[in-house]
Amino acid sequence: MTQTLEKMTWFNEPEKWEIKNNTLNMFVTPQSDYWRISHYGFTVDDAPFLYCTYGGEFEAKVKIKGNYKTRFDQSGLMLRIDKENYIKAGIEFVDGKYNLSTVVTHTTSDWSVITLDKTPSDIWIKAVRRLDAVEIFYSFDDKNYTMMRNAYLQDNSPVMVGLMAACPDGNGFNAVFENFSVKHLPDLRRLKWLENNK
Repeated sequence: MTQTLEKMTWFNEPEKWEIKNNTLNMFVTPQSDYWRISHYGFTVDDAPFLYCTYGGEFEAKVKIKGNYKTRFDQSGLMLRIDKENYIKAGIEFVDGKYNLSTVVTHTTSDWSVITLDKTPSDIWIKAVRRLDAVEIFYSFDDKNYTMMRNAYLQDNSPVMVGLMAACPDGNGFNAVFENFSVKHLPDLRRLKWLENNK
């Protein structure tokens, strides 16, 4: 189902943003990001994040675009349990190129990237949470999805899921999020139990 953006909650609300026709436009807060400790030696937790909270297993997806211009400008989905446990995934602008980027944080952060050969006008990012894992996918058409990461995320914990953008080095940029949706998935454990106890 489409998640009504007006009913979602801000974490680090940016100064300028607008919701219209279930589309979020925001001017991303300058010098903001999410990262913990590893490689760079610092921790930041101050970028804009518009979220709702879901339990159980679900699929979340969104169409993103932005006028990225400075190194590490980024936008995408984030799934967050708390400041030490989160996954963010989307587009990140690095050295003049567009990268599919995933940061997985459990106390410390790691970062994986896939460099794109072409510059997409927009891209779809999808996250599927099953048990203690999240699969991250991307698509150029919302039909054919390719997996870019499978990562651990603690099971049996409510998750803040929503729209994130960050601008660690720059002076801000415009990011657009369209068609955000979250749908619950059938409980695989329950289905398996029912199958075994027929």
